[in-house]
Amino acid sequence: MSATELWNRVTPKLIAILRGIQPSEVEAHVAVLLAAGFRIMEVPLNSPQPFESIAAARRVAAERGGDILIGAGTVVTLEGARDALHAGAEILVAPNMNPAIIEYALAKGAAMLPGVVTPSEAFAALECGASGLKIFPAHVVTPEGIAALRAVLPPQTHMCAVGGVGEADFPAYWRAGARGFGLGGSLYKPGDAAAQVGERARRAVEAFAALASPTASTS
Repeated sequence: MSATELWNRVTPKLIAILRGIQPSEVEAHVAVLLAAGFRIMEVPLNSPQPFESIAAARRVAAERGGDILIGAGTVVTLEGARDALHAGAEILVAPNMNPAIIEYALAKGAAMLPGVVTPSEAFAALECGASGLKIFPAHVVTPEGIAALRAVLPPQTHMCAVGGVGEADFPAYWRAGARGFGLGGSLYKPGDAAAQVGERARRAVEAFAALASPTASTS
């Protein structure tokens, strides 16, 4: 199964953004995130020793088994993309839309979520083969902006709201058409204890599950 196929099937589509994590902290934090129900973890490349952390997260995921994606975030150079994939990343996430990085990731069998704001960026990313779209920063785009994008993009496009979005914001963005969320500071900050992160993760998973509930409001 390709990484893009795994991205398409993995659920919940909640990305734990572990910006600033130390390699020594990875095992404990990834373990509690997996226990809470997260299946996608991202180590941004502007974290300390990010490639060591990606490799450590990959080892924990391999021991756990199942549909789990370990990725790299803030991937803005081809060199960073190469080193992240070498460390074990299966999905690359970027704050911007760089066709060269999208094409490189896909050629290496990785999934790729570029950051987009405008329709032009979104369509250009899809033309390059992006696995999905990271709507960033989502709090600036707003649910109304995402709804406008949803109206013109191909119906199968997977949009993930990232940036200033927490569990309380899930319903509004879901109604607008987002089907995934990236959680950074609302889930993890450097120095947070694993137990704290695990509790926040459980709340986020519960909030996401409620979105697809038959009793959930879609108005």
